[in-house]
Amino acid sequence: MKLNELSPAQGSVKAGYRKGRGPGSGNGKTAGKGHKGQNARSGGGVRPGFEGGQLPLYRKLPKRGFKNRFAVNYSIVNVADLNRFEDGAVVDLEALLAAKIVRKPLDGLKVLGNGELTKKLTVKATVFSATAKEKIEAAGGKIEEV
Repeated sequence: MKLNELSPAQGSVKAGYRKGRGPGSGNGKTAGKGHKGQNARSGGGVRPGFEGGQLPLYRKLPKRGFKNRFAVNYSIVNVADLNRFEDGAVVDLEALLAAKIVRKPLDGLKVLGNGELTKKLTVKATVFSATAKEKIEAAGGKIEEV
């Protein structure tokens, strides 16, 4: 096989639409732009959001809120959710993602103290609430801040 013998698969390449190539093409003369006006001119048209000089919608609507670029968003897990794991297991972000308890890793893992823990676990997380620490240690488990 030679380079000059290569061709794309049948039907995979469609010819470009040729505008302004006579009346027989079905798109001659004004080439689909209509008669005169701003959009018929070369370089014509308006920017996105322009409403013909009327006050645009994006200027009529109030500015809302503030998004802190430096905020830390943790994936949150309650102590009660950790009962799914076997006794003596090491629970970290990867294990929680695999068990589909946490959907997205975000900026780390935070363990909160809602519910009861009945298993002895080693929990690795970025942040623990005071009640979560208490409950994990009361159940005989260990805490590791990552």
